[in-house]
Amino acid sequence: MLSVVVPAYNEEHRLGPTLARIKEYLGKQEYTSEIIVVDNASRDRTIEVAQGAGVEVLEERRRGKGAAVRTGMIAARGDYTIFSDADLSTPIEEVEKLLAAVKGGCDIAIASRALPESNLVKRQPWYREMVGRLGNLLVRLVAVHGIADTQCGFKLFPREIAQRVFPAQRLTGAAFDVEVLFIAQHMGWKIAEVPVTWIDSPDTRFSRVRDSLDALKDLVRIRVNWALGRYRV
Repeated sequence: MLSVVVPAYNEEHRLGPTLARIKEYLGKQEYTSEIIVVDNASRDRTIEVAQGAGVEVLEERRRGKGAAVRTGMIAARGDYTIFSDADLSTPIEEVEKLLAAVKGGCDIAIASRALPESNLVKRQPWYREMVGRLGNLLVRLVAVHGIADTQCGFKLFPREIAQRVFPAQRLTGAAFDVEVLFIAQHMGWKIAEVPVTWIDSPDTRFSRVRDSLDALKDLVRIRVNWALGRYRV
C-alpha cells in the first residue's frame, strides 16, 4: 500500500538508524509497505548499509537529490508513495497525516514547516530560515503559487499521479521539489500542505550559497521548460 523512498548521498552513518526506525514503525501498521533507498553516487558505504538493512537499493549515478528521488518514485509499487530525507527531520510517523489528507480529498499531500500548527522541535539557524523565506517568496512569484513551504523533504503522491509527474521531471538539483509541484499545479491537481513535527538536522547536505544559486537558476529553467512545452504529463 505504501512505498517509502529515501534518497541517500554519503549517508553511511545516519542511514542505518533511519532505516531501522522506518522498518520498526511500518512493521506495526496493518497496511503493507516497502522501503526503497536510492544511492546518489555515494563515495562511502551507503549501499552496503542499506543492503544490510534488508531494503531495496537502487543506484542513481546522476548527482543530485532530484535525480535520486525521481528514480525511486518511478520504481515504487505502492498505492501511495512518499519520499523522505535520510535524516528523518520529519519523523516517519507523520506519514499518517499526509495519508489522511490525500484520502480526505486532496490529490497530493506535502509536509509543511510554515503553518501555525507545525511543531518545530528544533529550528534551523536564523540565516537558513531567512534564506528559506526569501527563496519561497521568489518561488511563489515565479513558479508555485499559494504554498508556504515547497522544500520540506516529505511529500506523498498517489501512484497514478507519481507515475505521471516524475517521468516529466527534468531537474536533478535542489529545486526539483518546486518543479514537481509546478507540474502538478499546472495539471490541476490539488496540493495540501500538512502541518508536521520537524526537527532540524545539524548534519545537513544543504549548502547555503551553492544550493541557493543553483535553485535560482532552476527557477528560470522551469519557466523556460514550460514555455517550450517540455513538460509532457
